[in-house]
Amino acid sequence: MLFLKWFASRTVRHAWQAANHVEKILQHQRDLLSPEAIAAVQVDIDSVRVTCKTGDKKAIADALAKLEKSANKWLKPYPNSALRENIEVALVAIAVAMGIRTFFLQPFKIPTGSMQPTLYGVTQENLRGREDVKFPNRIKGFFEYWFSGVQYFHVVAQTGGTLSYDPPSKFVLFNLKQTYRIDGVPQPSIWFPPDDLFFRAEVPPGAQVRAGQDIVKLRVISGDHLFVDRVTYNFCRPARGHIVVFETHGIEGIAAISRELADTYYIKRLCGLGGERLKLKPDYQIIDVPRFGSGYAGHLIVNGTNEITASTLYFENLYSFPDAKSGTTKVLPYRENHYFGHGLLELLSEGREIQIDPKHYFVMGDNTFNSSDSRYWGDFEQSKVIGKSFFVYWPIGGTTFKGEQRESRFGWSHR
Repeated sequence: MLFLKWFASRTVRHAWQAANHVEKILQHQRDLLSPEAIAAVQVDIDSVRVTCKTGDKKAIADALAKLEKSANKWLKPYPNSALRENIEVALVAIAVAMGIRTFFLQPFKIPTGSMQPTLYGVTQENLRGREDVKFPNRIKGFFEYWFSGVQYFHVVAQTGGTLSYDPPSKFVLFNLKQTYRIDGVPQPSIWFPPDDLFFRAEVPPGAQVRAGQDIVKLRVISGDHLFVDRVTYNFCRPARGHIVVFETHGIEGIAAISRELADTYYIKRLCGLGGERLKLKPDYQIIDVPRFGSGYAGHLIVNGTNEITASTLYFENLYSFPDAKSGTTKVLPYRENHYFGHGLLELLSEGREIQIDPKHYFVMGDNTFNSSDSRYWGDFEQSKVIGKSFFVYWPIGGTTFKGEQRESRFGWSHR
């Protein structure tokens, strides 16, 4: 059998591949060659394939030599053939990568902090004025960035005056450099900055700076980069608690808040399914909440009786309430990067219940008081979901943030 001979004999594999290669060139040049040339080359291609089936190495070598002579005689040489081959291989690789991205696994970067502490967006520590904090050298900083996603930015004013800056220059999807000026005079560029570098450093445009003053002294932790599984939901529906990625285009509630946000992708936890009634039962009053002052957090009640608790699959962490026991109302201080359940806000504020339309989903972020989600803009069509969170591929390691240990989310463990 040819199949076994192909695997067992290197000579057979080489000859068969050579015949395929010559036939490909023949097909490309068919409109340029005479019928005599096409017939002559095709006969020698077929001869190589027939001898491959016999497994006779001498006959294969003779047929291959004859094919080489025929190809050199009749086929037209390509200019820059090596370059053409390399370009062809690159185009095929790009096509395969695009196919994988479109139909199987799509890379996705967490844009905001709405899913903390399950998944993190870009976070930062403003260290301006902290003389006790020393940044690592370039080598240590390089390895810390590639392993834990931590970058350091230290910008000192060369002269005094009024600060102004532009949006960062981009290369494809990445920020290449950030330019800024003092009294209109360009200053050295900041390479590979995060989005909104000066905003994160709490430096508004028009700020007055002094020579030698720290303009930016920032420790930035990159957001989680993950793959989105685009296959599974072609065969089954999402389950409550899955972390889903969906497109926002066409969701009217989001467009009413911001046109810019109405053409992007969001990642949230699926909390309500089509046709269900949802409300939140308060468990805790949280005080010192940024933007709110205080607010209540609690857990989901589905259709009036079905309570979603820490024993429900996918809600173990979110409803575990690590700072107090669930079941009785407690007053808790807000602690960044901690779970508190879901905040009773907007459509699910205390005493309110929402009816989800058929074939729609209702989603919420785990960072309960810092998430723009269905509590603000309602449910949306099932067709908007493109996949689910699958595998965090970067950063690999954990780090510390404001004195607290931040564990790595690398792998499948997040949920």
